[in-house]
Amino acid sequence: MLTLTDLFCGAGGSSTGAAQIPGVEVACAANHWQLAVDTHAENHPNADHRCADLSQIDPRYFPRTVLGWFSPSCTHHTVARGQKLIDGQADLFGETLPDAAAERSRATMWDVVRFSEHHRYEAVIVENVVDVYRWPPFQSWLAAMDSIGYAHQIVYLNSMHAQVFGPGAPQSRDRIYIVFWRKGNTAPDLRRVTRPNAVCTTCGTVRAMQVWKRPDRAPWGRYRSQYVYRCPNVKCRNQVVEPAFRPAADIIDWSLLGQRIGDREKPLAPKTMARIQAGIERYWAPFVPVLRGQSVAHDARQPLSTVSAGGIHHGLAVPVEGRDGK
Repeated sequence: MLTLTDLFCGAGGSSTGAAQIPGVEVACAANHWQLAVDTHAENHPNADHRCADLSQIDPRYFPRTVLGWFSPSCTHHTVARGQKLIDGQADLFGETLPDAAAERSRATMWDVVRFSEHHRYEAVIVENVVDVYRWPPFQSWLAAMDSIGYAHQIVYLNSMHAQVFGPGAPQSRDRIYIVFWRKGNTAPDLRRVTRPNAVCTTCGTVRAMQVWKRPDRAPWGRYRSQYVYRCPNVKCRNQVVEPAFRPAADIIDWSLLGQRIGDREKPLAPKTMARIQAGIERYWAPFVPVLRGQSVAHDARQPLSTVSAGGIHHGLAVPVEGRDGK
């Protein structure tokens, strides 16, 4: 049995994926947010759970496992216009994370080194946004892992193309995975991870190849922007192909009709209404010309796009509870 520790675990998506692999057991998970820990515990009741700031806790308080999965804070690794790291994403009311807190957020990457040095995991997987590669100490961070006995390989993968053990996620979400293994252990075969199924109009069903648009540069980036998939056969001259994907409709429960706010018997709390009003004032008015000029409907036959703090994004209206705090 391959035991796994999931640090910065969130609600448990990574653990759920790992547990679906035969022979993998999630033994321990931790996050600094109690709600995330509670949700993870509901999804994985047999795992040991800790609510703690991992940057402030000694790794000795955690059991040793064979595998370590880390998803350090990624918000503040995002690159703006390719020039500057964003120190704060403004929320609905214009509040941003202080510079010191943003730097601490990025520093969680070093917790990977601390925990790996102590527990000597046989393999470590670190998941983050692709822009973490542009983090100034990134190469030093890799060197630190090398110095404690790990070899590594970097994989860029969109979640809708993660199809080795299933059909992939119904969402377009670009991520970087830095896979480490103890020097002396057999290197994992990661080539198959970046070979999703696709249909070539000439050759039929193929295992597509990940091909970078700028082969003269070190591989880095997002699907379609920096790399595409091509047919592996020369018969079609390696034409560009679109890998198979799951549509957003796969995860929509069409039986849930929801309820208009105005039709509620019990009105929403004043603070909730204030947030709705703030959202209308900040986001609704600027988009009126867009709404009038063209359709903004998103085809449910396509995967959902990643939703971040800025810009115009596709959204999905879902029913939620109207209680305070919900």
